[in-house]
Amino acid sequence: MKKIHMVDLQSQYQKIKETIDTSIQEVLNSSAYINGPYVKDFQADLEKYLKVKHVIPCANGTDALQIAMMGLGLQPGDEVITVDFTFAATVEVIGLLNLTPVLIDVEPDSFNIDIEALKKAITPKTKAIVPVHLFGQVANMEAILEIASQHNLFVIEDNAQAIGANYTFKDGTKKKAGTIGNVGTTSFFPSKNLGCYGDGGAIFTNDDELAHTIRGIVNHGMYKRYYHDVVGVNSRLDSIQAAVLKTKLPLLDEYCNARRDAARYYNNAFANNEHIETPTSSSCGQICDSCDCHVFHQYTLQIKNGKRDELHQHLLDNGIANAIYYPVPLHQQKAYTNERYNEDDFKVTNTLINTVISLPMHTELDEEQLAFITKTVNDFLK
Repeated sequence: MKKIHMVDLQSQYQKIKETIDTSIQEVLNSSAYINGPYVKDFQADLEKYLKVKHVIPCANGTDALQIAMMGLGLQPGDEVITVDFTFAATVEVIGLLNLTPVLIDVEPDSFNIDIEALKKAITPKTKAIVPVHLFGQVANMEAILEIASQHNLFVIEDNAQAIGANYTFKDGTKKKAGTIGNVGTTSFFPSKNLGCYGDGGAIFTNDDELAHTIRGIVNHGMYKRYYHDVVGVNSRLDSIQAAVLKTKLPLLDEYCNARRDAARYYNNAFANNEHIETPTSSSCGQICDSCDCHVFHQYTLQIKNGKRDELHQHLLDNGIANAIYYPVPLHQQKAYTNERYNEDDFKVTNTLINTVISLPMHTELDEEQLAFITKTVNDFLK
C-alpha cells in the first residue's frame, strides 16, 4: 500500500507530468515570467469555467482578500463580519487594513456562518460580510445575500477551499462558489483543489468598475506604466504558476468528483459508528451523485466520545496522516482577542475545536488506502 498522505501531490503530478513539464518549459523558453501569455490564457479559461465576467489573478489567497476589501473602498473602523472558525488569513487582512473584525459562530453541521448570529451582529458600522466556504462546502448564500441587501452591505466570498463547488438557489439557479457576492477570492496554494506549485490566488467579480479598480491595485495602482492612479500593492500571479493552473483547470471537475467519491466511501464506512458524526451536504443531508455544493477540500469528522486527541495520535502511530483544523478559535488568538467577545456567543466553535479531525482527502486515494483508514478509525472508536 502506498504511503497515506493528507494530500498526495506527487502522485497527482505524475499523471500530468508530461503536460506540466512542457508548459513550464515553454515559460522558460519565452522568459515571460510576469504577466506572460499563460497568465492571460488561464485568466480567460477560469472566467469561462466560473461563468464570471472578471478574474484578476494575484500572488496568493490572502492578498486576494485584502485587495478585494481595498477595491470596495472599506475605511478604517468599518466593521466586517466573518466567522470565528476558520484560518487566520480571513481576519488577518481585516486587521491589516485597520478595519474592525466582528467574529461570529458557525453552524454545527456545515461549519459555515450562522445566519441568526449574522443578523444579530449587524450594527450601523457594519459594511461587509465575509462568508467562508469552509472545507469545500458553500455557505447559505441566498440568506446572506438577502441580509446584505436589507442592510446595504458588501458580500466578499472567501472561496479559498471551495473552488469548483456550485450553489443552488431556491429557484433552481446554480452559480459557482466565489461568483455569488459582490466579489470572491480564492487561493491556489498547492494543496487546494485547484493548486499550483507555489503561491497563487485570484479575485472574481461581475462588477466592471470594481474589476477595473482591482486590476490597478494588484499592479502598484498603475493602469499605465509609472502612472499611479490608486494606492496599490505588488501582487501578481507568475507565469509558471499560471502554466500549472491552466493545465490543471480542465481536470478540476474530475478532481472534485474524486474527492466526493472518497467522501462517500468514508461516510458509508462510518455510518453505523455512534461515536462519529460525518459531514453531509447542506442541500439534501447526504452525499449523492447530484450534490455539487461540497467539493471536500477537507473531510472532517466530529468525534463524539471525547477521544479526538487519542484518535489523532493513534492514526499517526499507524502511518495515517490527519489534521485538526482548527485547534484554537480566532477569538482566542492573541492577535485577535477583544473584550467585546463573550464565550457564550461561540458555543459551536468552542465545541468543534475539541471534536473535529480531518482525514486524508485528495484525488489519488485508492480503495486499499480508504479501507485501511476507515478500519483503523472504526476499530479504535468501538
